[in-house]
Amino acid sequence: MTQYFTNNENLKSEYRNILYKYQDYTLNFISDLGVFSKDKIDFASKLLVETYFKHGKNNKTVLDVGCGYGFIGISISKIMNSSVDMIDINKRAIHLTEMNIASNKVFSNVFVSDMYENVDKKYDVIITNPPIRAGKKIYMNIIENAHKYLNVDGEFWFVMNKKHGAKNTIEKIKNVYNVNVLNKDKGFFVILCKNR
Repeated sequence: MTQYFTNNENLKSEYRNILYKYQDYTLNFISDLGVFSKDKIDFASKLLVETYFKHGKNNKTVLDVGCGYGFIGISISKIMNSSVDMIDINKRAIHLTEMNIASNKVFSNVFVSDMYENVDKKYDVIITNPPIRAGKKIYMNIIENAHKYLNVDGEFWFVMNKKHGAKNTIEKIKNVYNVNVLNKDKGFFVILCKNR
């Protein structure tokens, strides 16, 4: 089985459309085989984004790490009027995100990056639904190193399930960040981190 964090040149395409509605906004996303949550908006990503809408700030520079087809970053760009960069290791995800940026008419940029490899600036906000299936080494790298790419007073947001070690992860990163759990639902924790 091809994983969403790999590139498979031989994988066929089967485009599908996914609608997302929030208050007066309707966004349309093109998805495909070989990307995360290809048939519907993932519950954890939706919980993360909608918690951000309530507690985050408008007009920020944002980095969406592991963007998939662009749901998190594009939604934040559109609804929070923010300048968003999105990164993913999966070239198919990058192509889908480019299409979704155009169709939703948002001010966003997307580029290939293995974690933070090609990131060369700092942001007000870094946000991610980390790729748990890629393994602990990778998702902990994303979580533990986000602070290096944050502006002063920047914020790092992520979502993690209790069964994937959310509580242990929170304890582990308290030496790097001030950590607050902003929302819990169906075992998922939405976590806000600020640099110490």
